[in-house]
Amino acid sequence: MRDLLEDLEAGRFLSDPDPVRRAQIQMRAPLPKRFYKAVSVGSGADGFTVLLDGKTARTPGRAALALPTAAAARLVADEYEAQAESIDPVTMPTTRLVNAAIDGVARQADAVAEDIVRFASSDMLCYRADSPEALVRLQNRHWNPILDWAHETLGARMTLAEGVVFVEQPSQSIEALRRHVVSRSETFRLAGLHLMTTITGSALLALAVDGGFLDAEAAWLAAHVDEDWQAEQWGHDSEAVARRNERKRDFLAAVRLVEALGPAAG
Repeated sequence: MRDLLEDLEAGRFLSDPDPVRRAQIQMRAPLPKRFYKAVSVGSGADGFTVLLDGKTARTPGRAALALPTAAAARLVADEYEAQAESIDPVTMPTTRLVNAAIDGVARQADAVAEDIVRFASSDMLCYRADSPEALVRLQNRHWNPILDWAHETLGARMTLAEGVVFVEQPSQSIEALRRHVVSRSETFRLAGLHLMTTITGSALLALAVDGGFLDAEAAWLAAHVDEDWQAEQWGHDSEAVARRNERKRDFLAAVRLVEALGPAAG
């Protein structure tokens, strides 16, 4: 289901899943010119719409670019406003996510929710190193509080394993997570949760951010405990750093969108 949250304009703008390769292609492809002068947010029966020169902006699927809160619409409007002579979709991560939500997630919400649950069934936080001790301590420090939160708040007690051998999670825990995800299944929140989940490899991290237990930076650090430890031992690779920065930009856009939606209904 990750394709639902990839940019729906992939044929024109995001022609390769690798962000470095995509940037190289992007530099060769001409960007569309900015065709509007004024950007604003309007309100109506469909919610809060992004207006370009007074006209409702549209998704690639030609749906109205409308969001449920003024704060969420303002995030998209600010990205349109920030464009200079040309429109660069790479610099508009919230807009890409909103487009995907409207044109894709809204039609397949059940499947997207189930994909988040699938990630939880093999969540990254449940697979632990048995050595070295320094890495074990780091994982415990960053991950154990999230697992405690999931147990105490969501009713999901997760089983831990050492290494990469699959461990089946208790069915009652997975069902508790499923109920929680379904309760967050408004289109835009679901899109944000799914993107956070797929970027980090952890549904529990995404749900902890949505639940206010973690802020964005704490979640990002928790998602990269292993990667950061390896980098400390062996050094940083420039292409890996570039890919990580691209992922973080998209992750932060998802967090900001979820925060701008306010508390989940029900």
